Amino acid sequence: MSSPPQIQHSVFAQDVLRGLKAEQKSLPSRYFYDAAGSEIFRQIMRMDTYYLTDVEYEIFDTQQEDILQAFQAPGGPFRLVEFGAGDGLKTKILLRHFLAQQVNFSYVPIDISGAALAKLENGLKEEFPTLAVDSREDEYFAALRRLQAENGARKVVLFLGSNIGNFPHEGAVTFLKELASGLGPEDLVLIGFDLKKDPQIILDAYHDPEGITRKFNLNLLTRMNRELGADFDQEAFLHYPTYDPISGACKSHLLSNKDQTVHFSFLDESIHFKAWEPIWMELSQKYDTASIQALAEASGFKVVGNFTDEKQYFVNSLWELR
Repeated sequence: MSSPPQIQHSVFAQDVLRGLKAEQKSLPSRYFYDAAGSEIFRQIMRMDTYYLTDVEYEIFDTQQEDILQAFQAPGGPFRLVEFGAGDGLKTKILLRHFLAQQVNFSYVPIDISGAALAKLENGLKEEFPTLAVDSREDEYFAALRRLQAENGARKVVLFLGSNIGNFPHEGAVTFLKELASGLGPEDLVLIGFDLKKDPQIILDAYHDPEGITRKFNLNLLTRMNRELGADFDQEAFLHYPTYDPISGACKSHLLSNKDQTVHFSFLDESIHFKAWEPIWMELSQKYDTASIQALAEASGFKVVGNFTDEKQYFVNSLWELR
């Protein structure tokens, strides 16, 4: 069965085939987040073993005034720009405090999903009716360049939730250099980093006994079945996370538990898997103070402050241009 050309030539189809035809099979983790995947990830964030959301929430809840003082240090009004705001759970702690302190700022959430932005904006209007919101439905850097061209108030960019950890080192440097190119000399960036810790704590966050993280990874197979006409059998793949405490790389793989061929009927393609051949699904890089410092310097930034939780599990690192 063939499919319309728009499916065959979609970015999703091209990325899937490129990844699965590579010598080391992989799938881009950004495709986890269809409607079902987003709901499963909300379940992950509520797991007892998934510490990342709670510790970043703790940082904002206990250090909101210190964060405000750091944001205000250069002086004058500012735009609080957030990459991929989602439901704004953690950011709302800061918004609430800033409004209570009568800070002169506006909130600029950026997302490629207009529906997600509309939902966030409606919630913000109800909860914070006096908040100035300037949503941007766009790619991160395109929106940032437009903000820079507007010559308005300085920017404080939020990139939270350890999303930087999804990039390999060179990819992180490339991303951050492009971020730097859209900033002015008084702008700031607050980036979330998951820190190295007891390896078992890390592995438990990505391999829970209830199988929610397994379901999250396998959902991408279901999405390919639905959208690309594939015939993946979820029972033929094993969810397998690993953590290397030396490099800090936590990787999630799906392993084919038998020799098999998966057919993509909409694409007229077939992919063969050897028994126990892995598909690399996701990187969740863990850092320490030295590697955060090195990453900042390699990207054209310098670290001006760090906000950590009580257990030292996570850090929100404040940077400015060098």
